[in-house]
Amino acid sequence: MASAKGRDLRPVIKLVSTTGTGYTYVTRKNRRNTPDRLVIRKYDPIIRRHVEFTESR
Repeated sequence: MASAKGRDLRPVIKLVSTTGTGYTYVTRKNRRNTPDRLVIRKYDPIIRRHVEFTESR
């Protein structure tokens, strides 16, 4: 059977822009491969640049 939703192996996480625009992406992450907080460089359409997005919990 599948595990409980709260302790899922690949939880849904929110990535928030570090520039403070409030723009977010939603993605999934494998806890076993990346136990640390995720930091990804993606496009922020509000300021029209690529910036770092960090995982928020």
